[in-house]
Amino acid sequence: MSRKKKAAEHPNHERWLVSYADFITLLFAFFVVLFSSSQVDKRKVGKIAAAIQEAFQQMGIFETANSGVPMVTADPLPTENIELIENGKGMSGRGQKASPFEKMLGSLNAQKDLDALQKQLTSALGPEIARHEVVLKASREGLVISLQEIGFFDSGSAELRPSSEATVQRIAQVLGAQPNNLRIEGHTDDVPIHNAQFTSNWELSTARATEMTRLFITHYNFPAMRLSAAGYAEYHPVASNATVEGRAQNRRVDIVVLASAPERIEGSRQSAVGRWAGGQRP
Repeated sequence: MSRKKKAAEHPNHERWLVSYADFITLLFAFFVVLFSSSQVDKRKVGKIAAAIQEAFQQMGIFETANSGVPMVTADPLPTENIELIENGKGMSGRGQKASPFEKMLGSLNAQKDLDALQKQLTSALGPEIARHEVVLKASREGLVISLQEIGFFDSGSAELRPSSEATVQRIAQVLGAQPNNLRIEGHTDDVPIHNAQFTSNWELSTARATEMTRLFITHYNFPAMRLSAAGYAEYHPVASNATVEGRAQNRRVDIVVLASAPERIEGSRQSAVGRWAGGQRP
């Protein structure tokens, strides 16, 4: 019995489609991975930018804003926020608030203005500074002009000495050309006071601050909205009250030239006595 011959197998010319399909699948997966990586990088950039801004706000370099980049790690940042961060505009790029970079530039310009003001006051008050009747120093809030009691007030009195009026006039002339708000603070040492006019250091420190404020408004035509007064008694000393020299330094009236925006007249410290602003004494 004869065997049947097998039919000759024809070669398959379409096997390349299998390899091509595998290549296309791998290429698609590759681009998906690249796209996912780019989205993760954007989220990371957004979170890093938000973290830096938050750190600067806590350090006091930038003012704390209500609108900020959300610190959410589970969900990606909104596309509009990512675009604002990449463009360097921050969350204020919508025109509502200045960006952190603009605030930083504004702070630098304000510091330059205060440095120039300090040089101008140093020149105008040279004799008083040499006699240690006036002390100029920079602070986080601005420039502090300390008027020591020895040069401006009699002990236990809130009335300005007539001999010091020329000095106050020079100060007012220099500050009158500046747009900054002023906070005038009264300070005393820790020695209790009790005379016919004042029964406590709170009253004395507040009276000196308000008297100086009244002079700036009535004699030198300062707008009342630029001024505020506060009395701190002995609770913000600059030296130890254990020595005569230290107590003399603590008895002072500070004129604080605020570096903040003109519309923000209040400082960070609050007086237990209260804050006075206006042209009349209580």
